[in-house]
Amino acid sequence: ERLAFAEKLFADEDYLEAQTQLRIIILNAPGSTVVDRAQFLLAECHFKVKEFLLAASEYEKLVRLYTRSEYLDDAQYKLGLSYFELSPKADLDQKYTLMAISEFQKFLEDFPDSPLVQEVATKFDAAREKLAKKEYSTATLYRRMAYYESSVISYDAVLSTYYDTRFAEPALYYRAECLVKLLKFDEAVVSLKALLDKYPKTEFRERALDLMKQTENRPPTNGSKR
Repeated sequence: ERLAFAEKLFADEDYLEAQTQLRIIILNAPGSTVVDRAQFLLAECHFKVKEFLLAASEYEKLVRLYTRSEYLDDAQYKLGLSYFELSPKADLDQKYTLMAISEFQKFLEDFPDSPLVQEVATKFDAAREKLAKKEYSTATLYRRMAYYESSVISYDAVLSTYYDTRFAEPALYYRAECLVKLLKFDEAVVSLKALLDKYPKTEFRERALDLMKQTENRPPTNGSKR
């Protein structure tokens, strides 16, 4: 009866009073067959009012304490989604983005047959895209400041970790540009060939071909026979 009352409060968007009723159920009837439902709704109350850290804590309790609950996959998804909602713009600290990715990854591993898989995969990809953008932006900043070695390191991070995002294509080209500036022509050619092979219709095609010609007419360096 108390759960039914709490559910009505929840449906009426009276989340504060619903939380009170749900906590009474959780504290007074820990062995009840409806306690996992109460725990899930408590987390949902916090999520509805955008208290995402509190929501994450309550979803995590369900995942940890009620391992046979029918709400387990929903709670695991919403745990990741709570951190995803806390994730800031790409140029800021990405602690919560990393936490969201970790929880989404756990969902995809533990619940491969869940109807939520596609939705989780979409959020997972969006979170990785944000991390890729941050790393790519760092590389771009270094390149514009003429810190080419540092820029190459950041472009390498994009290509090794976020090779399947939209930032991999430009990273290959601008990495080659930086390597030419560093007179590392052979490495630049490798990067350019990888770009043209992987992205035959790349918008950087003409620029890549021109840059490759520059490496063919390069000045002698470090004992080169050219």
